[in-house]
Amino acid sequence: MTTPRLEIDFGKIGDNARSLVQRLGAKGIGVTGVTKATLGSPDIARELIAAGVRGLADSRIENLRALRESGVRVPLTLLRSPAPDQADEAAACANVVMTTDLDVAMALSDAASRTGRLVGIIVMVELGDLREGVMPADLADVCRRVHRTAGLTLTGIGTNLACQSGVVPEVAQMQELSALATIVESKIGRQLAVVSGGNSASLGWALSAAPPERVNDLRLGESILLGLDPLTRTPVEGLHTDAITLVASVIESRVKPAQPWGKLAQGAFGAVVPVTARSRGQIIQTILAVGEQDVDPRDISLPAGVSVLGASSDHLVVETPLQLAAGTEVRMGVGYSALLRAMTSPFVAERPTLPVAAPARARS
Repeated sequence: MTTPRLEIDFGKIGDNARSLVQRLGAKGIGVTGVTKATLGSPDIARELIAAGVRGLADSRIENLRALRESGVRVPLTLLRSPAPDQADEAAACANVVMTTDLDVAMALSDAASRTGRLVGIIVMVELGDLREGVMPADLADVCRRVHRTAGLTLTGIGTNLACQSGVVPEVAQMQELSALATIVESKIGRQLAVVSGGNSASLGWALSAAPPERVNDLRLGESILLGLDPLTRTPVEGLHTDAITLVASVIESRVKPAQPWGKLAQGAFGAVVPVTARSRGQIIQTILAVGEQDVDPRDISLPAGVSVLGASSDHLVVETPLQLAAGTEVRMGVGYSALLRAMTSPFVAERPTLPVAAPARARS
């Protein structure tokens, strides 16, 4: 079978999505399923839709276009603001666009007038993580201007935390976001449809005993796909953490010195091998046919007794307890960074893991 490959258990992904939709729904919070780590996979999108997500979101226009062309009909949100020259395509693919820039909003307005479509806007507000977001003091004015612009509808406001700086979503930020929503509503004279409280990193807050304030939406990807809390990379209770597995083949396995010899400089990716870390005599060094181009070697979980020694573009060098024959398949778990890179590598195949059919009953 082709390697490297990702084996994807769609049933487990569906279970994770269904569990989170139900648990958050009990608190009045809807789930927007995020497909960006899966390259806008229509198969995974269908699992999320069947599980009850309110819509899908992606940061890439190309992925939204692929979802539309595959027949997906739920609302689609563009997570990353387009540049002004991408406004036409964004308006054609997305029902809702997250942005912070009035020039982008005006370009989307022009695009909407040309296509006859109404474009929803979620204005993002900065609450400390220092990625995208209007400063809180400017939010009401930006929202008022979007509200008054032809071709646009102010769908809501949102924030992003824990991505750029690792700022933990807590009660204080959700209270501030809720208060800002109330201020914006007083300025535009109507209620906002969406108050989006962040990504999978906001799950700890949302599933706690604390009330949800005004927040009624979370954008979930990693927690659904991997069953992990991004703040700690630990399992979320009740979710599958093994829905996606990376499989790579052995292309060499030999006894070699643990320590390199000769004068050392930077390797292919800039690192200098710490000699003391590998001065252990002889080891079994095994090479897998997968590399930095395909996966983040710092974000994989290898079988017991196997550890990463290093990686180049196309080789993952590991230590194994035994020599392995060429062609032996090694299975490993992936974190979010590893998944993102593997999904977008043209050299990594995908294979769905399907449930085993029940045996047919004998005819009487």
